[in-house]
Amino acid sequence: MVKPEQILIIEPRSELRFRGPFTERTVTSYIKLTNPSNHKVYFKIKTTAPKRYCVRPNCGYLKPMEISQIAVTLQPFDFDPTEKNKHKFMVQALVARDNDDEENPDMWKGIDPEQLMESKLKCVFENPVIQTMTAETTKSEVATNNGKNKGVGDSVKSSPIKISGETEEKLIKAAQEVNQLREEESALRQENLQLKEDLLQLRNVLLVNEATSANKNFNTQNSSESSPTVTSILIAVVMVILGYVLGKMI
Repeated sequence: MVKPEQILIIEPRSELRFRGPFTERTVTSYIKLTNPSNHKVYFKIKTTAPKRYCVRPNCGYLKPMEISQIAVTLQPFDFDPTEKNKHKFMVQALVARDNDDEENPDMWKGIDPEQLMESKLKCVFENPVIQTMTAETTKSEVATNNGKNKGVGDSVKSSPIKISGETEEKLIKAAQEVNQLREEESALRQENLQLKEDLLQLRNVLLVNEATSANKNFNTQNSSESSPTVTSILIAVVMVILGYVLGKMI
């Protein structure tokens, strides 16, 4: 009996990648399930290493045209780049019956395995610290061997560098310290920019205050200068009137 073709759209299709470091923290990758059909579809996620992973949700169902994001969390462990990884995940799917209106956990009981739709994904571990150090060491060895074997030939083969767990942990800690220093540097730059903006705003406020004070002094000076002029005019008018009155009396 031929197994039915997988009805769900699964992303990624074949490889589930986890990017390290893996020693001191969990690493999460995601499986995206899409139900493109007009039927309700049950799903279940299985793995060959259940103690290493936490899957949420690990089972459920998808309504027609519904999408679900499955979080797959890898627990911390001592990563050995020389160890061959054989961890795998399997996505099982089953189309619900026509009269299935609510979630039915008993759907999986008594099901013929040949009726299940299954898709497999293999796990791939990526450790950027180890890969970088291995690549740099390999390049250095190739350059050294090229210098020693110029008379022998131009092609040089280099073998992968084996790094112990203790060395890997030191490299991971060094990488984390570098990242922390970069974050602190970025924060200091932000504080510096903020201080410059504050100083610029303070300078603008001082300039406005100085301009306001200058205008007030100018207005006060003008009023003080205009006061004697008005007083002089009044005195002159009074004297003219007095002279006129005295002239009449004489």
